[in-house]
Amino acid sequence: MAARAPAFWQQRSGRALLLSPLSLLFGLLASLRRALYRVRVLRAVRLPVPVIVVGNIAVGGSGKTPTVDWLVRQLRAAGWSPGIVSRGYGGTVEGIGLVSADSDPSLCGDEPVLLARLTRCPVAIGRDRPAAAQALLAAHPECDLIVSDDGMQHYRLARDVEIAVVDQATLGNCRLLPAGPLREPLGRLRSVDLVIAHGALSSPVSAAIGGVTVVSMTLEGASFRSLRRPDDTCEASAFQGQRVHALAGIGRPERFFDQLRAMGLDVVEHPFPDHHRFSAADLDFAPDEAKLMTSKDAVKCAPFAPDNAWEFPVQASIGSGAAERILEKLNNGRQTA
Repeated sequence: MAARAPAFWQQRSGRALLLSPLSLLFGLLASLRRALYRVRVLRAVRLPVPVIVVGNIAVGGSGKTPTVDWLVRQLRAAGWSPGIVSRGYGGTVEGIGLVSADSDPSLCGDEPVLLARLTRCPVAIGRDRPAAAQALLAAHPECDLIVSDDGMQHYRLARDVEIAVVDQATLGNCRLLPAGPLREPLGRLRSVDLVIAHGALSSPVSAAIGGVTVVSMTLEGASFRSLRRPDDTCEASAFQGQRVHALAGIGRPERFFDQLRAMGLDVVEHPFPDHHRFSAADLDFAPDEAKLMTSKDAVKCAPFAPDNAWEFPVQASIGSGAAERILEKLNNGRQTA
C-alpha cells in the first residue's frame, strides 16, 4: 500500500460504519470472483511447476518479504530450485520485467530487488502474475517451483500451496475495504494451508482460522551494516548513549521503531509511506547523528546515503513444523484455485 492506513481502519468508528454498505458490495464482488475461479467459469493458469502463494487478507505490511526469504531457504534445503514472481509495486516497469540483485529499485520496486539480493534466485515482476511466471520459467528453465509474493488475491494464477502471513495490527477493525483494511473476510484464512502469525492473534481471528495450522514468526537481527561500506558492521552497543534517527518506509514502521528501542537505543522516529521513493533530501539532516533503516529502505537509499547511514538486516524465525507442512503439501500435489 502506497500510503499509511487511515486511522479509522483501526477501530469500529462512525466513518467505518458509514462505509459499511460499500464494504458489503466489495465483499460480495470478491467472493463472487473467487467462486467463479473455483467452479472454472474463470480459468486459472496452471504452470508446469508447483506454485506457492505467500500473501495476506489485509493491505499493509505483515512480514511477507522475510517470509518469502525464509521459504526459499527451506525449499533449497529440500532440493527445490525456486523462482519468485512479484507485483513490483513502486516501480515503473511496464509489462513484465526480470529482476536481479543489481536492478534499480525505482524501476523494479523495492521488494523485488530486496528479494533478489536476499535469496539470489530469479525474480520476475508484472501485474499479470501468470505472464510474469511464464517469462521467468522461459528465462530460467532450471526453476522447478514458483513462489508468488503477495499473491493470495491473484486467482488467475493457480496455486498448490497457500500461506497467509497475518499480523493482528494490520487487520485493524476487521472490516472489508473501504470501511477497513481487509481485502477478503477473516473466514478466508480457513481455506489456506498454513497461517504464519507475526505476533499474537486475537480470539476472533483464531476462531476464524479454525483448524488450519498456525505457526509463529519473529524477525531477528544481530547487527547493523553500513550502506556506504557494506563490509562494515557493528552491534547495537555502538549507538547506545547517543540519539539515533530511525527511517522506515514500510507498512508498519512502528514495529521497526519498537525493535530498535528494545535494543536500548534512543530513537527519533521518521516514518514514511510504504514504498516511499527516498531521495538524498530525506537523509539530509542531523549530519552528526546515525540514521538507521530497514533493508527494504536501504536498497533505495544506498546510492546517496551519508557515511552514518546503517541498515538493520533481519531474518524471519518461524516456528517448528512450518517447513514440513509446506513440503508435505507439495509432495501430496494438492491443487487449489
